[in-house]
Amino acid sequence: MTSEALIKEIRRGEDSRRQFKADVRNAESLASEMAAFANTNGGIILIGVADDGSVPGLSQKDVARINQLIGNAASQLVRSALTVQTENVAFDDGRVVIVLSVPKGLDKPYFDKNGVIWLKAGADKRRVNSKEELRRLFQFTNQFHADELPTRAGIDKLDKLRFRDFLRDVYKQEFPETPASLTKLLQNMNLAGEDRNLNLAGVLMFAEKPEWIAPQFVVKAIRYPGNKVHVSDYLDTEDFSGPLQKIFEDSLAFIMRNLHKQQAGRGVNAPGIPEIPETVFEELLVNALVHRDYLVSAPIRLFIFDNRIEIISPGHLPDNLTVEKIRIGNSNIRNPILVSFVAKGLLPYHGLGSGITRALEVWPDIDFADDQEGCLFTATIHRKPVQELELAGDTQETPVKTPVKTPEMIVSVLKDNPHLTLGEVAEVIGKSLSAVERASARLVKAGKLKYVGPQKGGHWEVIE
Repeated sequence: MTSEALIKEIRRGEDSRRQFKADVRNAESLASEMAAFANTNGGIILIGVADDGSVPGLSQKDVARINQLIGNAASQLVRSALTVQTENVAFDDGRVVIVLSVPKGLDKPYFDKNGVIWLKAGADKRRVNSKEELRRLFQFTNQFHADELPTRAGIDKLDKLRFRDFLRDVYKQEFPETPASLTKLLQNMNLAGEDRNLNLAGVLMFAEKPEWIAPQFVVKAIRYPGNKVHVSDYLDTEDFSGPLQKIFEDSLAFIMRNLHKQQAGRGVNAPGIPEIPETVFEELLVNALVHRDYLVSAPIRLFIFDNRIEIISPGHLPDNLTVEKIRIGNSNIRNPILVSFVAKGLLPYHGLGSGITRALEVWPDIDFADDQEGCLFTATIHRKPVQELELAGDTQETPVKTPVKTPEMIVSVLKDNPHLTLGEVAEVIGKSLSAVERASARLVKAGKLKYVGPQKGGHWEVIE
């Protein structure tokens, strides 16, 4: 590195990849700084540069002393030992700055002499003080995977019909006759641990009510008017829970009912063609559900705006993956148990990193954002303006283009069709049965809706 290049580096200031030190005399303190870099994404320490960016530099005597101190700290005071590089950059007036390069660690987590694990936090460092962070460090080195996490759900929480059908369809095997044989089978399939409870993968795929056990792992979907997030103004909203397969199906249905439909010369009674092919959302939703970071206790968020659709997953890209790499088909399996079962037909998953490339082939106007600091990954699918769709053919507006809430829809339908069941109402208004049941219960409680029992014909009365 030349002195000119070094000055440019200094002007960028301190951040999570760059740190300044006017001098170094404490080997233990330096070891903790190196461990923090190695446990995060690596970086450089510029020794001879003050916090304010000035360059007091080092003397030749200081350079010899500090280089020896660096070697001792990296090999003796960090566990496991680190391989670091130093470069002495000289200025014309004799000042020297040591550029200490610490690589991203391959053997995480790294400890200092006292057994403390450090992480970079902006320009500073901080201790790892939670089990979740420690698990994530082990996850990065494939020593641990989130879908292996133990839960408190016993095998009695298993959806026996769903699991029975899976065994029959995939393995041509009958459901075990005894609890002991069922437990052993689940353990052999990596769906339960030695404590005989379901692990997270078993809960997410085969529990009867996964949201009761892991309520944070759901999908929250909102259709906003316009192109910005609103606090209370929305056109359609729903939370999707249940086994992964149900979450996928419900989330996909939410997106498709909120898209414009094009008639494209088809008959009036024929279903319209969606503005964006359904396969695009199949691929991206599967990726969000299967490859999200389940060590982050947060839901997947699905936002639909006039000009775009955003699928926001907890967790940034793992290891050395970048947006550029996933666009050409590179992949890294974060949840291997989930992937192995999903690939057997639970979801339309093809594996081998082909989902992103397949979506891009069908609809190239997709952006991806990997937020390392915020621990989020966002896929943004851009929509065409309505004017362009109208030029391409007749356009059907989706039912939710007018701000009609679910209770209002229910009242409107039941006013003219009082003998419909709630399931039939759900089909008419394009909502899930659970959403209709919740909304109708609120209407009954508010005195706006009343059910008259079978003795009087079994019908609904809308109370004006």
